[in-house]
Amino acid sequence: MYRFENDYSQGCIPEILEIFTRTNMEQTSGYRLDPYCKAASEKIARACGKDDLDVHFLVGGTQANFTVLDSILRPHQGVVAAQLGHVNVHEAGAVEGVGHKVLAISNGDIKKDDESKIYPDILDDYLTKFFAKGDWHMVQPGAVYISHPTERGVLYTREELIAIKSICERHNLPLYLDGARLSYALASENNDISLEDLAKYTDIFYIGGTKCGAMFGEAVCFTNSKYNLDFNCITKHNGGVLAKGRLLGIQFDYLFTDNNYIEKSRNAVKYAIMIKNALENRGIGFIAESFTNQQFPILSKGQKKILDDNNISYNIEANIDEDKDCIRFCTSWATGKDEVDYLLGVISKL
Repeated sequence: MYRFENDYSQGCIPEILEIFTRTNMEQTSGYRLDPYCKAASEKIARACGKDDLDVHFLVGGTQANFTVLDSILRPHQGVVAAQLGHVNVHEAGAVEGVGHKVLAISNGDIKKDDESKIYPDILDDYLTKFFAKGDWHMVQPGAVYISHPTERGVLYTREELIAIKSICERHNLPLYLDGARLSYALASENNDISLEDLAKYTDIFYIGGTKCGAMFGEAVCFTNSKYNLDFNCITKHNGGVLAKGRLLGIQFDYLFTDNNYIEKSRNAVKYAIMIKNALENRGIGFIAESFTNQQFPILSKGQKKILDDNNISYNIEANIDEDKDCIRFCTSWATGKDEVDYLLGVISKL
């Protein structure tokens, strides 16, 4: 089976596994108070160009999202997200489970909604109208959530990020950016948002590890000290503090040495673009245009059968009509060229 359904079906970058083995019998302090977490935090802060960046290591993305949002929202507040935002459709009500509604908004355009982006003009209009009305019977927007890249692999532009941050500041709301697949955005030639930009134009963001070469782990970064009050306590309260925290520090220390976080993801993006080009050459369309490691072509039942018969695995993303579905091909740090070449050969038959 040639597996292209996700970017977390393999363990971790081999060098990380080797460090785990080599340091296995070391004794360190627990709960992320070890030298590895300290070194990783310092390296991340340097990469982001912000010495006072407050870095916290958590185990997974859903855990990071609901813990951050639980910490920054008041009881009567919810979080604004795109309709396809991960917190809205892929976290089994985790945010709602800690008492906060996800306020999913539409761009009023199905093509834009299919990108899983929030466009600045739509966000501004929504927030302006809500606060002008002053309806205290409704859940109040208390934060804005976006993903880079989005759940459909689409990239925000630096201009859009700056505009969204400006809107959030005007309405006195924190901007939280989900970076579950951030390495694949940073490795894309079409990306113009840097780690330094994230440190400057968000209030909180997280650097994904689980889908980006780590065995597990995400690094939550507070750029604004207004929002990190008692975050260690809230993380513990939500079951998010790993006793053997050094396992997180080891991984991010490696990922932020020698630019490994980006470099280890470059092939994944290159291979995904090769897949994208091959599909386009067969006249196949996409539900959204991605320049990262996820591609979302629209295929007929007959075309999917060819994939199935040739042992290609993929995810069904959305039903289009009686004959067509949008599927997802996903490459990762571990994808090999031989796998991609095989897939390209099958695509040539579609």
